[in-house]
Amino acid sequence: MSAQNAITSNKTAIHEILSGDFRLILNKVHENKLITQREYNNLKSINNANVEAHVIELVDKIMNKGEEKCKDFLNLLQTDGDVKGTFPQLASLQLTYTPLLSKPVQVSSCQQDVLPQDGNRSKDVYQINSRPVGLCVIINNEDFLDGKPRRGTDKDAQSLAEVFSWLGFRVLMCKDLTKDQMDQALTFVAGLADMSQLQKFNFKEWNGSSFVDPQQVLEHGDAFICSILSHGDKCVVWGTDKKPLPIKEITRKFRGCDQSVLTGKPKVFLIQACQGGKIQRGVQLMETDDDTSPSTITEDADFLVAMATVEDHAAVRNPLDGSWFVQSLCEQLRERCPRGEDIVSILHFVNDDVAHRKGWYRSPSGEVKPARQMPEPKFTLRKKLVLQPQHS
Repeated sequence: MSAQNAITSNKTAIHEILSGDFRLILNKVHENKLITQREYNNLKSINNANVEAHVIELVDKIMNKGEEKCKDFLNLLQTDGDVKGTFPQLASLQLTYTPLLSKPVQVSSCQQDVLPQDGNRSKDVYQINSRPVGLCVIINNEDFLDGKPRRGTDKDAQSLAEVFSWLGFRVLMCKDLTKDQMDQALTFVAGLADMSQLQKFNFKEWNGSSFVDPQQVLEHGDAFICSILSHGDKCVVWGTDKKPLPIKEITRKFRGCDQSVLTGKPKVFLIQACQGGKIQRGVQLMETDDDTSPSTITEDADFLVAMATVEDHAAVRNPLDGSWFVQSLCEQLRERCPRGEDIVSILHFVNDDVAHRKGWYRSPSGEVKPARQMPEPKFTLRKKLVLQPQHS
């Protein structure tokens, strides 16, 4: 039995037992790094009436993190002295699991042409060999012509810069571009033909602690990241003049062609912008039992566009902490890239994390109502994109 199945089999009893001292178990799973700081902060703000619901949420979060976290959780329940002393009822539960084999067992040692374990890996994963890995470009629109700033967007820009620099990218940012300036800046980035454009759009480069003037010539590597932080509407992002730039026009600039060094390489677009004015609502979740590469490829291959929210709906941004989508994305990249997880799989966890977050918004009439959010990634990636940290 796997660790996840062991938890599932004892789920109701675990919920009831741990509800006896939620603060203790919350602090223990946080100390053992089974949940992130943000998850801990969200879960510790409870009242007594909601203790069992928060225990359920805590256990579900751990189960959603995969088999390794589940094993760590079961080990905590069975070996930590404080936990065993506070919850003696746990001893009566069947919390044992069968460890999964880390390597396949070789059936016969007589065969001489057995492929290595990762022999076919190169066919399924984009090759990331260049150093730096590539460029990560951030367009950060904070101050709009209407005088209303997008507070919290600098927090998102810094979080993105820190995590993609950690993953080996050169990170560039330009701020407060109109629709036409965004269009021109992205055209420049796609081709890198005229380096004077760097000064025209005031591109800055992340140096590990702040954004400074770029010191080296820009070159594309084996992957490309573009994050746009702005207002938006259905299928568009806005410049600071509130004029729309269609997202499909942005990605079109990077389509494969015979001259592009990015042809055949992964191109990821992370869009933090509303896609409409509707506010998503929460609904009750019901529990259930549970050969060789071609010489040519389509020009629309190798894209991933991850939207902060689904069509017609708003995206939540905290004025102090940044947006739900970007902050969750950076947390999940930090946690999962060192494990070798690919970016599409990581976005599944981002989807789940953001989908479970709860917030509030003030309607035009002044009424305070609950708000939810559902990100939406779409992709034409042909392989897995695995990014590894290049330094600690």
